[in-house]
Amino acid sequence: MSQHAPRPLRADARRNRDKIITAAAGIFAEQGLDAHLERIAKEAGVGTATLYRNFPTREALIEAVYRNEVAQLCDAVPDLLAEHAPDEALRAWTRLFLDYVSAKLGMADALRAIAATGENPYGHSREMIQDAITALMDACMAADLIRTDISPADLGAALAGIALTSPAPEQREQAERLLDLTLDGLRVRA
Repeated sequence: MSQHAPRPLRADARRNRDKIITAAAGIFAEQGLDAHLERIAKEAGVGTATLYRNFPTREALIEAVYRNEVAQLCDAVPDLLAEHAPDEALRAWTRLFLDYVSAKLGMADALRAIAATGENPYGHSREMIQDAITALMDACMAADLIRTDISPADLGAALAGIALTSPAPEQREQAERLLDLTLDGLRVRA
């Protein structure tokens, strides 16, 4: 039996899928994972049948939203490096990382439940995030802006620690101070 690659989605089907993911991300962030799927369909401007055709279960939708958010976070790196000095690109990306983690904390229980079924909602997300940090750090090192004795894994652990200990909106100022402290510790000293 030969395996066939899934057919690519038609342009209108792809747009509907993207609208559903965007609406779901906003509604999950606002209402948590108990948000009604019918509201998500309405917000996306599609029928519930279209939502269920794309995402047959709530878990499938949650996983798609999560994967989309990771991709957006990581896809921001080339633009940030093109628009800013490497150290400023790294600083801007760390703020995007905080936003990403804060938004995803509400999905943590659902993602763990999906993982408990044997599925891996995280897939390559850790690797993608590590690659994004590596690209930013490599650019900073090439410009002799940061130390070379700190690994991307070290910075990733520090960022995750900051994001997880200061996730609430009222803790944002503290999280940004901690990010600045961490980034200052990376700078090359004369």
